[in-house]
Amino acid sequence: MDLEHEQRLTKVEERSKSNQHRIEELENLTLEIHTMSKSMVVLCEQMKATSINVETLKDKVEILEQEPAKNWNDAKRTIFNTVLGAIAGAMGTGLLALLAQYIK
Repeated sequence: MDLEHEQRLTKVEERSKSNQHRIEELENLTLEIHTMSKSMVVLCEQMKATSINVETLKDKVEILEQEPAKNWNDAKRTIFNTVLGAIAGAMGTGLLALLAQYIK
């Protein structure tokens, strides 16, 4: 029986060493996973900030893209009003000239 106990004890010790080694590897792996998890949290926060910046830039670009069209519309309106004013002025001057001739 003594030999059998010794053999069993030897096997248990070998298994214990093996298990201890595996536990140490798992502890290291767990630490790496925690480190990666923390890095992912930081990365997600940075991605969120980047997304907000991109949205802000998108809004600014849209405003800049609309500016030339607004300027063109303003220019067309100014030209139209100028031409209309010139025509109205010419008509008014012509009407005054006709009235002046009629009164003489």
